[in-house]
Amino acid sequence: MLDLLACPMDKHYPLELFEINTKEDKDDDIIIIDGILFCTQCYRFYPIIDEIPVLLPDELREKKKDIGFLQKWHDKIPIKVINQGNPWHL
Repeated sequence: MLDLLACPMDKHYPLELFEINTKEDKDDDIIIIDGILFCTQCYRFYPIIDEIPVLLPDELREKKKDIGFLQKWHDKIPIKVINQGNPWHL
């Protein structure tokens, strides 16, 4: 499914996936509970929360929620997302 997702801001795909919190289902498939989709063209990050990718354009994003997500998973998020991720970073 990752091949179908594109950045809502610049339409770039594929997005880079960073798995943070995963589990295996009964068929031993990996399910991503929490993670990040990252656009390598515009450096925007999109959180995956409770298995759902939140692919919203900048004007519909909640800065407080995004910053909270980055702070919660700070130790597991790549440095390029922490330092350069758009629309904001830590």
